[in-house]
Amino acid sequence: MQLKDKVAVVTGAARGLGRAYAEALAAEGAAVVAADLNDCADTVAAVEAAGGRAIATTVDVSDSASCEAMADLAADALGGIDILINNAALYAGLKGARFEQLDEAQWDRVMQVNIKGPWLPSRAVVGHMRAGGDGGSIINIASLAAVFGLPYGLDYVASKAAVIGMTRGMARELGPDHIRVNAVAPSAVITEGTEEFFGEKFEKAKSVIASNQLIPRNLETEDLTGTIVYLASDASRFVTGQTHMVDGGSWFL
Repeated sequence: MQLKDKVAVVTGAARGLGRAYAEALAAEGAAVVAADLNDCADTVAAVEAAGGRAIATTVDVSDSASCEAMADLAADALGGIDILINNAALYAGLKGARFEQLDEAQWDRVMQVNIKGPWLPSRAVVGHMRAGGDGGSIINIASLAAVFGLPYGLDYVASKAAVIGMTRGMARELGPDHIRVNAVAPSAVITEGTEEFFGEKFEKAKSVIASNQLIPRNLETEDLTGTIVYLASDASRFVTGQTHMVDGGSWFL
């Protein structure tokens, strides 16, 4: 097991990609903290049913006190923190529009959650990672949208572009502590959230996205978990500051 004796915190773990990440990390031996505003009981049950170890907690990633409480719980209950997956973000349910017609309140909320959402949990866990003495791995979930320039979703595009910039800056600061910081930028993954985002255009969107990829099929959650496990494990111990595109060959960095 690549992650035996490691402790991983996954935000946005109640469903979709976050749940898939939690299950994959646990399958490789990590003890997992599944954190979300929504109930993570199903995620914990799935991990435990597969023989893994997980606990659930409620977190608001845009609130510093909530993030500190999450980190303290993880360290106290499981003995430390080695891995953080910054997955929580606003995506499903966002109302798309031309950039000049986007709702200002939605814009502000996207920036609050999607940019503060990786920063505050990272800030909360980094002291625990330093205290452990063995470094750690922070993985920020960005998006193909940040480099492709998804139309009618400038708030989401801008927030995910910020995540890539944040990843690079954090990697430079945390390298001396042997804490690696990388980003993963997937294309649209077939989850409940993606279906909600595209709404009635979901089937057409799936077809268009697949046709623009070198590997012409839609991305499933299982296509991402290998990259997450790699970046969380010692197999990537000399990899930091990178944005890993998992998009079927849509975009080259």
